[in-house]
Amino acid sequence: MFKRYDLVIINRSFWPVYPVIGEALLRLGEKISYSKKVAVVMQNHDNIRNHLNKNKRGSNIKFFPGKAFSNSSSSLIIRILDAIFFTFWIIYCILITRPKNIYISTDPPLIVPFIVAVLSKIMNIKYTYHLQDIHPEATNTIKKLNLNLLKFLKKIDNFSIRNANSLITLNEEMKEIIINRSNATNKISIIENPSIILNSIKDIKKKRGFSFTGNLGRPQLVNLLIEAINEYEKKGGVLKFVFAGGGIFSKEILKLSKINSLVTYHGIVSATDADSIVSEYEWALLPIEDEITRYAFPSKISSYVCSGAKILSICGENTSVAKWIKSKKVGITVNPKLDEIIELFFKLEKNIIDTSHIKMDRKELIKIFQMDTFVKKIENEIF
Repeated sequence: MFKRYDLVIINRSFWPVYPVIGEALLRLGEKISYSKKVAVVMQNHDNIRNHLNKNKRGSNIKFFPGKAFSNSSSSLIIRILDAIFFTFWIIYCILITRPKNIYISTDPPLIVPFIVAVLSKIMNIKYTYHLQDIHPEATNTIKKLNLNLLKFLKKIDNFSIRNANSLITLNEEMKEIIINRSNATNKISIIENPSIILNSIKDIKKKRGFSFTGNLGRPQLVNLLIEAINEYEKKGGVLKFVFAGGGIFSKEILKLSKINSLVTYHGIVSATDADSIVSEYEWALLPIEDEITRYAFPSKISSYVCSGAKILSICGENTSVAKWIKSKKVGITVNPKLDEIIELFFKLEKNIIDTSHIKMDRKELIKIFQMDTFVKKIENEIF
């Protein structure tokens, strides 16, 4: 009864609400739970126990769902208060499970990883720190923080980084920033986020137009995209734009869909439905602010690639996102300037831009995004 848990997975977002990483972490827990004692600490956004029972998942895992008070549309203050409550919940769960190993990511960032780092020192726990984003820098690109607060938050995150037994991030640029900022000497592994699409690309004829699935948040240049679509329609553009997802700007996209005949908004949909939407259209939109690409990498890229869509990234050509898309030959990039975006929409409509370099045979690339590959890599980092 009082045996220490072998692994506690801590992630505020979880399956089924967080379908890609949440599914991956659930699979990780299920795989390890056949031979080891595993617990999961997360926020309970949608009565996870009902979903687990209904889908016959996680039977060997002990779940500690904490109450959720916010979502991606909530204000920054509410989200901070929610993170504080979740922090106390995590402290309680660690004290009663006394784990040998902890997996922690940047969901939520900063305070929770710091608490895990402190408790790990006191309780002799090993922990793996998965930096899906780099904070506080990523937060600072969205809402400028007080300089002293920024320095303080960097210090506590550097403590979490330096004391981790294993570090994971998403690309080389993020890895370099982590090392330069923290002077970390521990190994940092790069593991690409998976896609929920498990099969090869379906050989289907794509509809002409653009899809966007995922969070309609502050870094996604939503206002610029709305202005570009409106101007494109006013000037006689005919290509369709289909959106699915939530976020702080979802109401603006809903309004746009009611006044612009080119736009359809499906609201928040399941991961399977989102992938179906992306698979249906020729182009997938990937707008993102340049500055935040230094500290984060869009998780939707893996699903976009696996769906067989050509990716249109709206960002600077020197960003990690633009460089990745160019090196993998999966799309094109346009600068985040209104006139250039509208001009490109018309060029794509009239087929007067060369896209022959874009690879549609992506079998080799898809392999790195497979869910089981991701799970195995994370397991190797922890143990």
